[in-house]
Amino acid sequence: MKTRSLLLPLAAILACAPGLRADEGMWTFDNLPVQKLKADYNFTPDQAWLDHVRLSSLRFPGGSGSFISADGLVLTNHHVGRGSVQQLSSKEHDYIRDGFIAATRGEELKVPGLELYTLMAMENVTDRVNKAVKPGSDDKEALKARKDELGKITKEIQDRTGLTAEAVTLYAGGEYWMYQYKKHTDVRLVMAPEQQIAFFGGDSDNFTYPRHNLDFTLFRVYEDGKPYHPAHHLNWTKTGVKNGDLTFVVGHPGSTERLGTSAQMAFAGGFSLPMRIKGMERQRQALLDYAKLSPENKRQVGSTIFGLENGIKAMNGYLAGLKDQEAMARIAKAEATLKAKVAADRDSDAAGSWDAIEKALEVQKALFQESQALNARSGAAYESALLGHALTLVRLAEESAKPSDQRLEEYRDTRLEGVRKRLLVNRPFYPALETAMFTFGLTESAGTPLVASILGGRTPAEFAKAAVDGSRLNDPAVRKALVEGGKKAIDASQDPMIVLARKIDGPNREFRRKLEDQVTSVLAEHGGRIAKARFKAYGKSVYPDATFTLRMTYGPVASYPANGTHIQPFTTLGGLYDRAAAWGPEAENGAWSLPKRWIENRSKVNPDTPFVFAHAVDIIGGNSGSPVIDRKGDLIGLIFDGNIESLPGHFFYDGKVNRGIAVDARAILESLDKVYADKPIVHEILGK
Repeated sequence: MKTRSLLLPLAAILACAPGLRADEGMWTFDNLPVQKLKADYNFTPDQAWLDHVRLSSLRFPGGSGSFISADGLVLTNHHVGRGSVQQLSSKEHDYIRDGFIAATRGEELKVPGLELYTLMAMENVTDRVNKAVKPGSDDKEALKARKDELGKITKEIQDRTGLTAEAVTLYAGGEYWMYQYKKHTDVRLVMAPEQQIAFFGGDSDNFTYPRHNLDFTLFRVYEDGKPYHPAHHLNWTKTGVKNGDLTFVVGHPGSTERLGTSAQMAFAGGFSLPMRIKGMERQRQALLDYAKLSPENKRQVGSTIFGLENGIKAMNGYLAGLKDQEAMARIAKAEATLKAKVAADRDSDAAGSWDAIEKALEVQKALFQESQALNARSGAAYESALLGHALTLVRLAEESAKPSDQRLEEYRDTRLEGVRKRLLVNRPFYPALETAMFTFGLTESAGTPLVASILGGRTPAEFAKAAVDGSRLNDPAVRKALVEGGKKAIDASQDPMIVLARKIDGPNREFRRKLEDQVTSVLAEHGGRIAKARFKAYGKSVYPDATFTLRMTYGPVASYPANGTHIQPFTTLGGLYDRAAAWGPEAENGAWSLPKRWIENRSKVNPDTPFVFAHAVDIIGGNSGSPVIDRKGDLIGLIFDGNIESLPGHFFYDGKVNRGIAVDARAILESLDKVYADKPIVHEILGK
C-alpha cells in the first residue's frame, strides 16, 4: 500500500506513515534514493549499473527509447515513432495502416530530420550561474545574467567536448546543470506494427487498464553509413517479470508542476488548462473536418489527430486532479509549513515570493488576448508550417548579424546549426492541408487588430489560399537559398509568407519581451528563492519537477483498487483475442478489430504469453518509450502509458492507484517471432 505524498519530502512521509512504502519520485541520476532502495528492496545500484542503463538510454523527440543490440537497434513506442512512420508513408505505402518490416538492413528507411540523444555527462554549474547575478539586480536583470552565463558555459562545453550541451534548470532555479549529449542524426526505421494493434482499443481505451497494445517500434542508429555500435545496450530478459517484482523505468518525463505554488496550480486549473483544452478541441475538429473529405486526407492527418486526442484526454486528467479537494488541501498545508519556515528564517529572501508569483500570474492572464493575436508556437505560426519556416528565416537573418550573447536565445551560436538543419529537412507537404490549417489559425485570431490588418478585408480562407498558393517555401532548395542569401535575400523576397513573417516578427518580439520582463523573470527569480528555502528545509530528499531530462523511477509490479475490485497487473495475448471477439470488428469504427496478420497467425501465438503489465512507478508524458528494467539491468518491458488515475500525477502522486503501463518484453518477442516472422531481428535481440 502506498500513500499520497504531494509536496512533502520523503522523510516526512515516512515519519507520518510508518510501515508504508512511498516509491514516489522522478529521480535525477546524481541523486537516487539509494538508502531507501536498500531499506525497502535490499537493492543498491552501483556506479557501473547506473552508467550502463544511462548510456543505453535515448531521448526521442517527445519521448524516450533505448539501445537493445550491439548493432544500434533501438526500441521505443509506436506512438513515439509514429510521426516518423507517417513521414515515410505515402498514398501508395501507408506504413501506419499496414506496418513496416525491413527484410534486410539495406531496406531500413532513413528518417529525415530525426535526431536521438544519449546522455554522456552531467555537470552542476549552480554556483557559477548564481555568481553571475550582480547584487541589487532586479528580476529582469537576474534572468538575463543567468541566461548569458548559461550560454557561455554551453559554448565552452561544446567547444571542449564536441558534445551537444543543454542547460537544465532544476527545482525552479534551485540548481543549474549542464547535460551533455551525443547526438545521433542517421536513424532508420526497422520495424513498425500496424496502428490497429499498436493502438488497440483506440481513444476509448487510452489511459485505461487492462490494456492490449503492441505499442512498440524498432529503429536503428547508423554512423558513417554503417550500423552504430553503442558502448552499452540493454540485454533482453531471459526470465521475464512477475507480480511483486521490483522494476525500474529509465526515461525522460516531460513536465510536472508538483513544486509549484498554490497560486500556480489555481492558475492552471482555473485558466491555462481549460483554455488549452478548448483550443486543442477546436483544432481537432478542424482536422476531423478535413479528414472527412477523402481517405487520403484522413491518412495525412491521422497522426496529428492521434496526438491531439491523447493530449486532450491527458489534460482533462490533470484538470480532474486539481479539483481533488483533499489533494489541494494537502498541498496548501505543505505550502503553509514551508512559508512558516521561511518566516522564521531571517536569512531567507523568499518571504514575498509567493505574492510576487501570484501577481505575475495575473499579468500573464491579462496578456492572454495579445498572445492569441500572435498565435505562434514552435514550428508554426497561425497553424501554418510555411509561415513557421518564414518566421524562422526572417529571424535567422536578423539574429545572425548580432553578437551571439545579444541574440534571441534559440539563435545563439550553440544552437544555430540545429536551426539551419531543421529548416532544410524535406518533409511531406500537402497544400490543401496547409491551406485548411492556416485558415483555422487565422480564424482563431480573426477578431484581433493584428490579424484584421493582415487580412485586409479578405476572409481567412481567401488569405490562406492566396498565401499558400503563392509561396515556394515548401521547397527545401528555396529555403536553402534564403538561408545562404542572408538578410539581403530575406529583405528582397516577395514570397507572401516571408512578407507576412516580416510583418508579425516585430509584434512577436515585443510580446516576448513583455512576457519575459513581467512574467518569466518574476517566476524564475521567485521560484528560485522558494526552491532555495525548500533546499534549506528539506535538502534533496525532494526530487525536482520533470524537465524532459533523464530520470529514474522504481516500484513493484502491482494490482490496484478500482470500481470496487482489484485490477490484476497482467494481461495476456489470449486476452487480446477475447477482447476483440467481445467487441466485434465494427464497434467504435473498428477500435477493437485485429490486423490481418494477427487473425491469420492466431494458431501460432501462445495465448498465455504476458502482454501488458501494470506497475507502481512514477511516470508522466515523455516517459513513453522508456525501457523497463529489472535488478540485473535487463529489459523486461516498455512503458507506453499510465492508467487514468495517474493523470493527476502532473501535480501530485498517489501511489495507491497511480500505475505505469508497459508492454511485456515477452509479448514483443512472441509477436516478432510468431506474427511477423522477423527471425533476423529476434536473433539480434537475443544476441544470437
